[in-house]
Amino acid sequence: MVAALARPGRALAKRLLLIQSSVVILVAIGMALAVSIDWGMSALIGGGIFVIANAVFAFCAFLYSGARVARAVTVSFYTGETLKILITAILFSIAYVYIPVELVPLKTTYLLALGLNIFLPAFFINNKKIG
Repeated sequence: MVAALARPGRALAKRLLLIQSSVVILVAIGMALAVSIDWGMSALIGGGIFVIANAVFAFCAFLYSGARVARAVTVSFYTGETLKILITAILFSIAYVYIPVELVPLKTTYLLALGLNIFLPAFFINNKKIG
């Protein structure tokens, strides 16, 4: 029963990660074809930073479920959010220091993935009226 309650949330998280990954890859390919390979790689890195950090958060957020383990759910959620922020900062630092990236596509694709994460769940909400 407890796992059944978390199943829709897990399915939504998987769907969001799949859509975010697909959009990041398409934007990176588009930038590589339209501008240059460097822009495409930078776009892929920027979007990849968000998708990787978001995947870690989703894994931690749905690690536990149910009222009996409410404390574990809360701890894993906040741990996931903390890890998401740390991973984002570390990956951006690595990208800036060790990889010659173009900043415009890097940040644009990161912000695009962030925007998808904010607005996309509204399209999956079931608005059917009961009765």
